Amino acid sequence: MLKTTEFRNEILKGINFHLNEGENLTILGSNGAGKSTLAKVLCGISPSQAVELFGKKLHLFSAKERSEFINYVPPKLEIFDEYLCVREYLELSRLYSKLTINETLELLDLSALENKACITLSSGEGQLLLLASSLLHNAKLTIFDEPTANLDPKKMLKVAKILSSEIVQNRIIITHDLNLAHKLGYKILYMSEGKIEFFDTNESFFEKANLDKLFGTSIKQIDGYFVVNI
Repeated sequence: MLKTTEFRNEILKGINFHLNEGENLTILGSNGAGKSTLAKVLCGISPSQAVELFGKKLHLFSAKERSEFINYVPPKLEIFDEYLCVREYLELSRLYSKLTINETLELLDLSALENKACITLSSGEGQLLLLASSLLHNAKLTIFDEPTANLDPKKMLKVAKILSSEIVQNRIIITHDLNLAHKLGYKILYMSEGKIEFFDTNESFFEKANLDKLFGTSIKQIDGYFVVNI
């Protein structure tokens, strides 16, 4: 499904990995590790000839093909039109999904906000709108950059269920949330200073020896949850 030949830029160093058809991925790493930079390379925002997607070099895709095959969902909603409302934003987002806009609004509890100006949304509401937009886009592979940031626990649970459902075709999740990564169960790529430090199964990543290697004594596991060891 996704393959990179080894490449580097001013931030990334020697990146090389692949995902098979049907495999999903969680990308973890500290602030500044290069996670978002990698995502932008993988979806073509930052041009590279090293990315192959579904058997074809990404830089050879037409704009329409790229929209069909890959979508990047940023960590923050940015709106430059003060009059654009939630429904209008979603109308512009709908490309390949069989979901209607009404179904998507209901799924993410956004129906009451459909006529609200996007620029007035809270950070959490904006996060949900980005997710709604991605569902209506429905690319074959979607990269979600911090999809649960700014969400309360109830909405975080809802988003986690959607991200692990068949509503999304194939996905790459960028997050700092170890509990979300563990819950999703996807293969994990861990980055540090622009390099891949770990790329393997979820089970291997969460082995105590590996966590100790990557995090030292900064985290601990209590009743199946990973918490900061204060």
